Amino acid sequence: MKSTLAQIENIKNNGYTIDFSRVFDHAIENFKKITLYSALIILVFSFIIGIAALGVLGYIYGLENAPKVIEESLKPSKLTLEDALISTIGISLLTALFAPFGAGFFKMADSADRDEEFKVSNMFSYYKAPYFAQLFTATLIITIVNNAIANTLESAGFVLIGVTISIFINFFMYFTVPLIIFGNLKALDAIKGSITLVTKNPLIIFGLFIIGILGSVIGVFACVVGLLFTMVFNTSLIYAAYFGIFSKEQEEDSIDTIGQSDL
Repeated sequence: MKSTLAQIENIKNNGYTIDFSRVFDHAIENFKKITLYSALIILVFSFIIGIAALGVLGYIYGLENAPKVIEESLKPSKLTLEDALISTIGISLLTALFAPFGAGFFKMADSADRDEEFKVSNMFSYYKAPYFAQLFTATLIITIVNNAIANTLESAGFVLIGVTISIFINFFMYFTVPLIIFGNLKALDAIKGSITLVTKNPLIIFGLFIIGILGSVIGVFACVVGLLFTMVFNTSLIYAAYFGIFSKEQEEDSIDTIGQSDL
C-alpha cells in the first residue's frame, strides 16, 4: 500500500475522481450516528469553558466587571496595529491549543463509521504524541496567516475582502486535519497536501465546503439550540470526502514518518 505522500504525489500528477453523491450520503449516515453524542459533548465542554473563562475574567477584572468587559469586547471597533497584533497572536495560540480537541470529533466520526465504542476520553486522543505537535503547528500557521490578513484588512477598512480571503484560506485547508490524523502526515506536508487535493478537484470540493458550512449552521434556525446538533455535520462531510479519496486500508497501513520532526 502506497504511503499518503506517495498517493498525493500521484494525485498531483494524475488527478483523482470523487463521487459527490456518495460522499454526501456517507456523511449523512455518519452524522446520524454522532449527532446526539457530539451535541452532548459540545454542550458540556462549552459550559465548562464558559465558566472557566468567566472565572479568569473575574480574577483579572473583578467578577462584577466581567459582564461589562465581555460586552465591550463584542462591540465592533477599528483595530490599531498593536491591537491587531495582540489579537492575531492570542487567537492563533488559543485556536492551536484547542485543535486536538476539535480533531477528536473526527475520531468520533471514524469510530461511528467502524461501529466501535467511543468514550469521552477519546476526545483528547490527539493531545498525545505524535499528533499534538502536528495539529498545533498546522493550526498555528493557518490561523496566524488567516488572522493577520483579516485583521490587517479590517484595520484598513476592507472587512469584506478580509472575510472573503479567510473563507478561501479555510477552503484550501479543507483536508489538513484528516491528513494529519488519518494520513499520518506532518504539519507542512498536510497543508501542502490539502492544497493539492483541493486544487485538483476544486468545484466538487468547494460544493462540499459550502454545504458543510450551511449544514453546520442550519441549527441556528431551530432556536439556536439546534446548532448543538448540527455543528458536527461539516466534520462528517470532511471525513466522508477524505475517505472518498483515500481508502480505509491506506489509513491503517500508512507508514509516513510523522513524529521524526516537529514539522
